[in-house]
Amino acid sequence: MFLIKRVYDKHDKADGARILVDRLWPRGLKKKEAKIYYWMKEAAPSNNLRKWFAHKEERWREFKIRYLEELKEKDDLLKQLTDLGKDRTVTLLYAAKDEKKNNAQVLLEVLNKK
Repeated sequence: MFLIKRVYDKHDKADGARILVDRLWPRGLKKKEAKIYYWMKEAAPSNNLRKWFAHKEERWREFKIRYLEELKEKDDLLKQLTDLGKDRTVTLLYAAKDEKKNNAQVLLEVLNKK
C-alpha cells in the first residue's frame, strides 16, 4: 500500500517505510528528525523539469505529462517501489507546499496503476 505525506509532517508508525522522492533535501529539516527509510532521488523529476515547473500552477498539466514521460525510463525504480509496497506500507515523502500538485502525487498514481 502506498501513501503520500509532506516530509515536514509528524512521523507516524502507520507511515511504514518512509521514502523521500525529492531530488533536493528539504530545507531546514535535519536528517535525524526526518526518519527516512530511503532517499530515492532518482525517482524525482529531473533537475531541468523541476526548475522549469517551479511549482507554478499554470505549468502543472505540462509538468505531469513530462514527468510521466521521465518515469517511463525508470522501470527499475518503479519495480523497486512496487516490490517494497507489496507487503508493507510505503509513504512517499515530498517537501512541496502544494499537497495536490507535486511529483509524489504523480508517482503515487503510477504506482497505484501497477
